[in-house]
Amino acid sequence: MKVSFVIPALNEEKGIGRTIGKINMEEFKKRKMDVEIIVVDGNSTDATREIAKEKGANVIIEPRKGYGRAYKTGLAKATGEIIVTGDADATYPFEIAHEYVDILLKEDLDFITTNRFAGLERGAMSFKHFFGNFILSSALRLLFGLKIKDSQSGMWIIRKEAFNKIKNLEDLSDGMAFSEEIKIEMFKKARAREIDSYLYEREGKAKIQSWRDGWKNLIYLFEKKMGD
Repeated sequence: MKVSFVIPALNEEKGIGRTIGKINMEEFKKRKMDVEIIVVDGNSTDATREIAKEKGANVIIEPRKGYGRAYKTGLAKATGEIIVTGDADATYPFEIAHEYVDILLKEDLDFITTNRFAGLERGAMSFKHFFGNFILSSALRLLFGLKIKDSQSGMWIIRKEAFNKIKNLEDLSDGMAFSEEIKIEMFKKARAREIDSYLYEREGKAKIQSWRDGWKNLIYLFEKKMGD
């Protein structure tokens, strides 16, 4: 069995090395699992690509803008039966990704998303981001009836075959709304669960535009609800 890590990145030279380095290769080896690391680079102007390659990653350059666009490109290229996603800023607990894969297999799930608020490290999220996530997660629960505490988490564990159960990836959002939309699709059409996780303080400068991206995500939820 192969596990693919798909990591979008844009000017993350301070975090990409640590992010990849967190992956516990020995634990995957014990499970007789091969590991593939795919970094989808949005035309970084720093040393992100070089560091990622030095760490053993396959780097794919995606010049088209958007968080969702990067994921759609990377997920399509992943060759593993199981895919693990996460940001390139060392905020997600990749060091225990093998344990999350264990849960997916043991519980025969298609999709796991992680609740960062269960283990939020001091300084890992600003109040503005925390408040925005609360609004978006509340809207998602209200509009779609899903028991998800963290609608914006970017660490997922996915069976690749589960993509056959949901809307074509290319039809999903190219922007930040991809994160909430893939959860809606998976929870509605596949075997999905949210598990408690962690979030650490990021390495490097944040790229998200809190109010702009948050407002777009909120509008997108209402548009998707009306479209359904």
